[in-house]
Amino acid sequence: MKIGTIADLHIDRHNKKTSEDYLEALVEIVKYKKLDILLIAGDISNHYQLTHQFITQLTKQLDIPVKFVPGNHDLWEVESMTTQDIWNNYKSMSQCLVGKPFIVNEEWAIIGHTGWYDYSFAAQRFSLEHLQKGKHYGATWQDKERISWGISDQNLSKIAAEQVKKDILEVGNRRVILVTHVVTHPDFIVPMPHRIFDFYNAFIGTSDFNPLYAMFDIPYSIMGHVHFRKSVMDDGRCYLCPCLGYPRQWRSEDIYQEINETIQIIEFKMRKPDPVCAFYVLHTRVMCLLTCVYFVVDFQLYMNVVAHKCIFFLVN
Repeated sequence: MKIGTIADLHIDRHNKKTSEDYLEALVEIVKYKKLDILLIAGDISNHYQLTHQFITQLTKQLDIPVKFVPGNHDLWEVESMTTQDIWNNYKSMSQCLVGKPFIVNEEWAIIGHTGWYDYSFAAQRFSLEHLQKGKHYGATWQDKERISWGISDQNLSKIAAEQVKKDILEVGNRRVILVTHVVTHPDFIVPMPHRIFDFYNAFIGTSDFNPLYAMFDIPYSIMGHVHFRKSVMDDGRCYLCPCLGYPRQWRSEDIYQEINETIQIIEFKMRKPDPVCAFYVLHTRVMCLLTCVYFVVDFQLYMNVVAHKCIFFLVN
């Protein structure tokens, strides 16, 4: 089983390449790598219609499951669509993981949510009021102007964590591959001290998922948002951040090379049935079949006897 992960495609941010170019390159690389599942951890574009169209076309061109969570850019308000309208649009898509756990097999499940930032990764010197405004050094965190949830960021983060907990409980004892957009581990924030990101790290990630990591079996945690390409092992858990990022952050001008180098793969062997268990199941099925055959034959003999008795009664 090979599960490919990628985030932050930003298909509408290239000066020369179109969304079709991104689609063609991603499809080719996924097929080349022979992936069984593709996971996208948000920020596909800045417009919900473009994101929706891209996911739909990607699904049609690949014969494997494609699953995603919206990123903050995917949620930016456009025209007459509110943030909630756009969120509901994504949730209605079969490929969206929010509130819809994906069962891989009897051992694994994939759980996903955008998550949200709770300001916990910012430097301690900033007040809550300052952080809530999202303004620092003459710049404004764009979500503050383009997203309107109507509730605080901290509450949004808690709601996201609660939804993920609910989804995990639905998959029983399966091991979980968690997909979020915001980062859930401090190793993925911009290193501090930093003149700008001492403040803006507030909007990078959340600490509200920490209890979930302690409570459940989550060997893999996928995230995006920060435009890093790195992985971290901590407490036996693999955190992956496979961000394609903006073209100015690429290491080359070759979109195929960039996507190929960005995708990180989770690979595990499918558990083979225990021979004794397999024999027991086969034996049970054979016995069930024989029982059914015996019942049919026995019932037929019974009906023949009844028929003969009826004929004897009528004749006499």
